[in-house]
Amino acid sequence: MKAVSYDQQFEFSGKAKTYSLIAIAIGLIALVLGFLSGHTERTFANLLLMSYYFASVCMQGILFCAIQYVAQAGWSASIIRIPQAYAKVLPYAAFILIAIITLGLITSHEVLEEGKKIVEPYLYAHWATKGLSVKGSENYDAIIAGKSVFLNIPFFIGRLIVFLGLYCIFGALLTKYSNNEDNLGGMLNYNKSFKMSAIFLIIFGFTTPIFAFDAIMSLEAHYYSTLFGWYNFAAMWVSGLSVLTLTVIILRQNGYMAWVTDNHLHDLGKLVFAFSIFWTYLWFSQFLLTYYANLPEESIYYYRRWEPEFKPWFWLNIVINFCTPVLLLMSRDAKRTTTLLKYVCIAVLCGHWLDYYLMIMPGTVGPEGRGFGFEEIGIALGFVGLFVFLMLTALSKTSLIAKKHPFLEESLNHHI
Repeated sequence: MKAVSYDQQFEFSGKAKTYSLIAIAIGLIALVLGFLSGHTERTFANLLLMSYYFASVCMQGILFCAIQYVAQAGWSASIIRIPQAYAKVLPYAAFILIAIITLGLITSHEVLEEGKKIVEPYLYAHWATKGLSVKGSENYDAIIAGKSVFLNIPFFIGRLIVFLGLYCIFGALLTKYSNNEDNLGGMLNYNKSFKMSAIFLIIFGFTTPIFAFDAIMSLEAHYYSTLFGWYNFAAMWVSGLSVLTLTVIILRQNGYMAWVTDNHLHDLGKLVFAFSIFWTYLWFSQFLLTYYANLPEESIYYYRRWEPEFKPWFWLNIVINFCTPVLLLMSRDAKRTTTLLKYVCIAVLCGHWLDYYLMIMPGTVGPEGRGFGFEEIGIALGFVGLFVFLMLTALSKTSLIAKKHPFLEESLNHHI
C-alpha cells in the first residue's frame, strides 16, 4: 500500500474551472435564446428537467453517506468526501428548483384549446390553470377538483420547501460531523452521524415518492401510478452513483485520491450495474401493468410517449439505461477497467437525462413547440457546468480523505 497523504487538498483551478465556466456561459446563452425565440414553454420544461436532475444527484450524495453510516460500511470511508461535497451543493440546487417551479406556476400564456382561448401557467397547467377546481367554471375538471386539496399552489410549494429543506439540514449535519471528526477523532461524531443517518433514511424513504409525484407526475395530473415514486427514486439513485463513480475516476486520473484502487471501483461498478437492473424492473413493471390494464386514465401517459416525435427516444431510453450497463459491466474485469467504467457512467447519465426528458416534455410542451436542439443541449451543459463548479469548489474546502474516520484503515486496505 502506497503512503497516503491525509492532508491532500483538491486544487480547483486550471482547465476544470475554465471548462465549467464555459459550460455555464453556454447554458445562459441557450436560456436567453430559448426565451427570445418564443419557445418559453419549452425553455421552462428544460429548466425543470435539469434543475430536478441537479437536485436529485445532490440528494443522492446525502443518501449515499447515510447508507454507509447506517450499514457501518468500511470500504467507502476513503471516498466519503465526494458525496459530502454533493450535500454541500444541495442548498443551491434546491433554491434553483423551487425558483423555477414557482416562476413556471406564476407566469402564464394563452393557448387555443378546442376553439377557445385558455390562460394557463407554463408549468403544471394540467392542475394549476385557474377555474379547473371551481364548479360552474368553463374550465371545470371534476378529476382535478377531486385532487385540489393536495394539488394547490401554496401546499405544493410548501411541500417542496419542507422536503428539500430537510434534506439540506441532514446533509449539513453529516458534513459537519465528518469535519468535526477530523479535528477531534474518537467515536462521538461518528455515532452522531449514525443516528442522523437513520432518521434521514426514514424521512427520505417516505418523502422521495411524494417529491417525485409533485415535481414530475403532477405535470399530467389525470395520470397516476403508485410505482412512479420508486421508479423516479431508482433513476435518481443510479444517476447519483454514476456521478460519484465518474468523479472518483476523474480525480484519480488527475493525480488525486491515489488510495482508491480497482477494488473500490469494482464496488462502485457493482452498484451502477445492480441499480440499472433495479430501474429497469420498475420501468417495465409500470409499463406492463399499464399496458395490460389498458385503462384510459393510465394508458394516455404511454400513448403520448408513442407519438412519432417521442417513440424513438422511448425505446432508446431502455437500450441506454438497461442494455449498456448490463452488457458492458457484467464481468468482473469490466468493473475494474477504468476507461470502460467511465464511459458506461457517462452513457447512464445521458440515458437518465433522456428518461427525465420523456417524463417531462410530452406533458408540458404542445406539439407546435416540441423539438430537440441547442436549447436542450445548451441548458443541460449549463447545469453540468454549474454542478461541477459548485461541487469542486466545495471539495476544495476540506481534505480529500476523512482522516479520522473509524473505518479508514479498512477502506485503505479494501480488497475483493
